[in-house]
Amino acid sequence: MTVPTVEQAITRAYHEEWARVVASLARRLGDLDVAEEATAEAFVAAAERWPREGVPPNPGGWLATTANRKAIDRLRRESQRDAKHQAARMMYDDTPAEPTGPVEDDRLRLVFTCCHPALAMEARVALTLRLLGGLTVPEIARAFLVQETTMARRITRAKAKIKAAHIPYRVPSADDIRERLAGVLAVVYLVFNEGYLASEGDDPVRVELTDEAIRLGRLLRSLLPDNGEVAGLLALMLLTDARRPARVSRTGELVTLDEQDRGAWNRTFIAEGNALVRERVEAVAAGGDPPGRYQLQAAINMVHTNAPSARDTDWSTIAALYGRMVLLDPSPIVRLNRAVAVAEVDGPGVGLAEVDRLTAVLDGYHAFHAARADLLRRLGRGGESRAAYDRAIGLAGNPAERAYLTRRRNQLAG
Repeated sequence: MTVPTVEQAITRAYHEEWARVVASLARRLGDLDVAEEATAEAFVAAAERWPREGVPPNPGGWLATTANRKAIDRLRRESQRDAKHQAARMMYDDTPAEPTGPVEDDRLRLVFTCCHPALAMEARVALTLRLLGGLTVPEIARAFLVQETTMARRITRAKAKIKAAHIPYRVPSADDIRERLAGVLAVVYLVFNEGYLASEGDDPVRVELTDEAIRLGRLLRSLLPDNGEVAGLLALMLLTDARRPARVSRTGELVTLDEQDRGAWNRTFIAEGNALVRERVEAVAAGGDPPGRYQLQAAINMVHTNAPSARDTDWSTIAALYGRMVLLDPSPIVRLNRAVAVAEVDGPGVGLAEVDRLTAVLDGYHAFHAARADLLRRLGRGGESRAAYDRAIGLAGNPAERAYLTRRRNQLAG
């Protein structure tokens, strides 16, 4: 067997088995530190032994057994009596977990532990990427533009808080899973958005984060296949990421939806996203729960991606979908997006009136000023448009967005 094949097998096992092995050990041990380190040691052992001995027939089983041995060895080295007792119990206890929630999978327990509301959002994101995604501390630190030592401390503190606060390692009950799941989906979507439109740094897109968010979305979908919002989030990320190849020009400038080369879009992602949206439409029509915010956002993106050209976009449907979103989430940003859609249906004057109602709450948000600048430009109010572009440029953190806004400002007459 050639070395590249072994390397591919290890990479595939890492993607497919890391979360499963960490989650299984964490459930049996109740200790995320030992679970994480034993799993990492198992993969190091695989990298050393598989090139010599060949890839085992069941890579996942090999890794789980090896990680289990590594954990036992570590616990045996500890001096405390209870650690020795735990090691002895692990040697003989391979019983399945007690039923604790509507879905039984160790990885789902790990998801809800990493995303527990007692943890700060930045800690939830870091833990999720490390323990479920298997990203290394340097990779996570690089993605979020912080020092490795800072990120390592963040993860260590989060694990310590889980232990100190006795955060349960379980899936929430059927009664509160909806509320807790919303927190999990928020973490995944935050990771996706930080990758898709980086808020800081020189790279407009961080592919490692968008890819990881989609992978986490697929994992959640496999664990909760009947949940509408899980399907909606995965569809939303796929339909959004499908446009990534056309989103930044060769010169590093953001290319807006109306100017993108639609032939460069990822048709495989679009087909998968569309299928998920259609599945949810059929489920709602059959009497299922009404769509949540991720399903509505996915439907909006499907309308955009299915239009052959920008001028063929069905803006009336998009405005209606944003209207439904406002009922679920009347946040200023949702209302801003609805106002932009209304401008396409009823004209820039009507849209600007709606946008201007949000001035007090969105004055520090670059997209608010960018939307105002464009509507003012379309109304022929060049001086006001230039001032709004200046404000948007000053607030934008993404280099591709700044380049785009600067070009639009410079194109204004006079």
